[in-house]
Amino acid sequence: MIIAKEKKNSNIAEYLIYMFQVEDLIRASEFDITILEKKIINQFKVTEEERKEIKNWYAGLINIMQEEKVTQKGHMQFLINTINDINDFHLKLLEASSDSKYIQLYQTAFPHIEEFKKRSKSITSNTIEICLNGLYSLFLLRLQKKEVSKESLASFSTFSDLLAFLSLQYKKYETGELEL
Repeated sequence: MIIAKEKKNSNIAEYLIYMFQVEDLIRASEFDITILEKKIINQFKVTEEERKEIKNWYAGLINIMQEEKVTQKGHMQFLINTINDINDFHLKLLEASSDSKYIQLYQTAFPHIEEFKKRSKSITSNTIEICLNGLYSLFLLRLQKKEVSKESLASFSTFSDLLAFLSLQYKKYETGELEL
């Protein structure tokens, strides 16, 4: 919860990837708050009040995931909505065409996005979701200590560059520093 709040305010793409990880941690704990408490919640160096708040946050996410039937795979609806909002923002940036840096980042990433979409057999046309899924899969591969080719790393790097700049622009947009 503490990390999620911080990431949501500073970098929306990092927040979404972090929340994908939280969903998988909840699944790995078999939706048991006691396991989450032992393995994760108790590791935070916080006050007892904050620990209770974190536990309630995880318990709330457990309930949402079970209600929305995303216990095996998929994402909670509020995350899907956020991804869709970010993708809409991405499309607005492309349409505005006043941001040549963003357009360049997108053009560089585009063939890699298409290739990842094809290899992962993704049915989504949501560019940002594809990039997020790519970076999350890289995270999982690294976590499993699997080798990742230099070509794949270069591809994922274009996703990262695109999402980092998009997140920065999104933050400016949210705070009123950027108008489209």
